[in-house]
Amino acid sequence: RPPPTPPPPPPRAPPFVLSADCDHRPTRDPCGNGGRRRTLAGMEQREDVVIVGAGVIGLASALALLEAGRSVKVIDAGPVGGGSSHGNCGTITPSHAPPLAAPGVVLKALRWMLTPDAPLYVAPRVDPRLWSWLLRFAARCNDRDWRASALAKSAILNDSRVRLADWVRDYGLACEFAPSGEDYVFRDRHEFDHGCEEVDFLRSLGVRVDVVDGPAYEAMEPALKPGLAGAIRFDGDAVLRPDRYVDELARVVRERGGRIVESCALTSVDAQRGGVRVGTAQGALQARDVVLALGAWSAKLADAVGAPMLKRVMQPGKGYSITYTAPGLVPKRPLVLRDRQVCVTAWGSGFRLGSTMEFSGFDDRLNRRRLDALERGASEFLHEPFGAHKQEEWFGWRPMSCDDVPIIGAVPGREGVWLATGHGMMGVSMSTGTGQLVADMIVGRTPAIDPTPFRIERFG
Repeated sequence: RPPPTPPPPPPRAPPFVLSADCDHRPTRDPCGNGGRRRTLAGMEQREDVVIVGAGVIGLASALALLEAGRSVKVIDAGPVGGGSSHGNCGTITPSHAPPLAAPGVVLKALRWMLTPDAPLYVAPRVDPRLWSWLLRFAARCNDRDWRASALAKSAILNDSRVRLADWVRDYGLACEFAPSGEDYVFRDRHEFDHGCEEVDFLRSLGVRVDVVDGPAYEAMEPALKPGLAGAIRFDGDAVLRPDRYVDELARVVRERGGRIVESCALTSVDAQRGGVRVGTAQGALQARDVVLALGAWSAKLADAVGAPMLKRVMQPGKGYSITYTAPGLVPKRPLVLRDRQVCVTAWGSGFRLGSTMEFSGFDDRLNRRRLDALERGASEFLHEPFGAHKQEEWFGWRPMSCDDVPIIGAVPGREGVWLATGHGMMGVSMSTGTGQLVADMIVGRTPAIDPTPFRIERFG
């Protein structure tokens, strides 16, 4: 008798793809072959570009790469914008091109070491990495290096200022952006005269600068108490609400197909033939390119990402801010009260005092003395120095390079691994220019600005 006819094979199931989360839950691809192909649960996911860090630099890089045609996945150990992107003063400042590493700063910092509420404070402690960094910083506190760093910072600040206005318009970023300008205000005549010494140099960088004497400025700005020595005004600066800016960048990245995974900490980066393996707390990823926008954690993760130089050239610089409801009389423009180094910013949604620089490692205590110094400094200058209701007290660690210039570019000897860090106090101001520079280098386009001053190779 003939053998029985075998039953027909079962219908083929569509291939599995993983969801956008890092938890490896499989979902069906309804098209059968679309989306990003994945292996079974527990095995490596294949990505195009992985960006480590969901702060302002990582998200700006993600958006620029998406616009350049690359697909992007952003991971972060914490929430979106949980680092120094959240609580800074939100000023967009081509005027701040001169670096912190300036002639005379080292002696001033040494004098302030016994003054815990000083604007620039180095906490006395045994920390070989900090003192090695300070020596590198001190070596650059000369006129030649100061000017070179200022030129590099100016290029990316000016590019970012123009690009940011375009992004706000084109992407509809609801972040309270305004081309407000900004003013440096002085009560001390010596400090005012010293500040005026930089005016010609700033003008040579394309910064629009006006100098106003004290009585004239008091007539222009009724929020300030009398007795001013003078003010330096920068009409090209701007302002936004930084936490809302970061949230808006995240929104646009998602709308354009980017994926953002929070609570997905980086553990390792290994450049391999044909790609980069990224170890995370939620599983391994295989990527074509990896952008390390790690902020102040760059030095901590230097060995894990294969860039040990970061341990020697970066330190966390702790900054503070206090946010209030708006007082009845607020300044017309953002201010820097230069005698006390306090930044004052008013938005429709709030009023913030911020700034200070503290080198105390990753000390996670909210230092009441330094918060009080912000309020004291504002009280010397403003009729109404703060609002009736305090909304938030905050600190965050800024990623400080030893020359106060960001580190942007490829990691030597690590194909497909890119750095975007070291922006110091200028992360928001430099965000759009950094994002575009990262995207241009990764896709092989000619960048809008020269990337040479930002390469990590400059440190030797």
